[in-house]
Amino acid sequence: MDFRIFTRVFKNPAFLSFIVFLSVMGPGIITANVDNDAGGITTYSLAGSQFGYSILWLFIPMIIALAVIQEMGVRMGIVSGKGLADLIREKIGIKLTFLMMVALLLANFGNVLAEFSGVAVSTGIFGVPRFIALPAAALFVWLLVVKGTYKSVEKVFLLASSLYLSYIVAGYLANPDWGLAAKSLLVPHISMDTAYITMIIGMVGTTIAPWMMFYIQSSVVEKGISLKNLKYSKIDAVFGAIVVNIVAFFIVLACATTIFTTGVEVNNVADVSRALVPLAGQYASILFAFGFLNASLFAASILPLSTAYYVCESLGFEAGVSKSFKEAPIFHGLYLGLIILAVIIIMIPNVPLLSILYLSQVANGILLPFVLILMLLIINDKKIMGKYVNSRLFNYIAGATVVIVMSLSIGLLITGFL
Repeated sequence: MDFRIFTRVFKNPAFLSFIVFLSVMGPGIITANVDNDAGGITTYSLAGSQFGYSILWLFIPMIIALAVIQEMGVRMGIVSGKGLADLIREKIGIKLTFLMMVALLLANFGNVLAEFSGVAVSTGIFGVPRFIALPAAALFVWLLVVKGTYKSVEKVFLLASSLYLSYIVAGYLANPDWGLAAKSLLVPHISMDTAYITMIIGMVGTTIAPWMMFYIQSSVVEKGISLKNLKYSKIDAVFGAIVVNIVAFFIVLACATTIFTTGVEVNNVADVSRALVPLAGQYASILFAFGFLNASLFAASILPLSTAYYVCESLGFEAGVSKSFKEAPIFHGLYLGLIILAVIIIMIPNVPLLSILYLSQVANGILLPFVLILMLLIINDKKIMGKYVNSRLFNYIAGATVVIVMSLSIGLLITGFL
């Protein structure tokens, strides 16, 4: 290449912007992709298997809501320089923060159990016994954080994010009805059936999980993204929201095209993977199972990390992947403790894995509005956010998300008693 052309390319503003974006990229994409964790993939698989194409319309409002909420998280982190739990403690005081922290800790532990049960299920598909797979997975995720820095850990997480593309290939191999899929995506289908409402809460809960609001904000703070790069961090957040929903769309599509239309009964992801062999081919089945293993390991690293972040921020302890055990003993101790406890519980014979996976997502959906309300109170506080307070449009979207999720939860309770 001519040297002048080489120099011109590197001085091109668009190229420079792309380089800056790459340096900022990470928190938004990683956080969004972990939403497609073991519990998420199970929920989406069951949604496609039980309700077919009729539930695809939900992805459009979920993309909008997730993009807005992720953007709010990175903006709050960059402007304030503090994690969400830290800001909540300052806003509502230590007592209420402590109560919220306990509720989220229990819900999050359910999610951590879900991730390790996902490891057990996915490795079982490949014939690896859980007494070998679970300790190995626990050691892997522990070493990843203990031996890594924020930058090195983020690179591993970005690699894991790219492996979700296997689900898009698996969905394509299922040979879906693209016309029906497009129509189902654009025309909402509403039903007051209890199972349908529970599924919607589960899907919203797994896509917009309470833990992710804490994780994304903590990670932009630890990464040290400056205010001048805020717009790139916003792009990262919105891009992540779009990508994760496209992947989830293909999971539902694969199961709707094959399992729902043939009426095959499935109870877990292993059943789904096996059912795909005669319906979509062996490669689709292998890609589905591989994607599930990747998602389980990925989220088994992030979920305990997110928990350690917000517990330490809530109580004012040192936190951070880049800090040593000596510098942040509570942070690292909690991370390790959650992993060990989860593995011990999942090793117990006859543990109801599917119930753990599914109900943890429903719990997310029920807790979500309360965390969102606190986020809205903080992000509209001019003392904290200055000129970066929420726009009216963002308040409407986030407010509508709160109202809709709360209505669905109430609807679930009512239909459950009928």
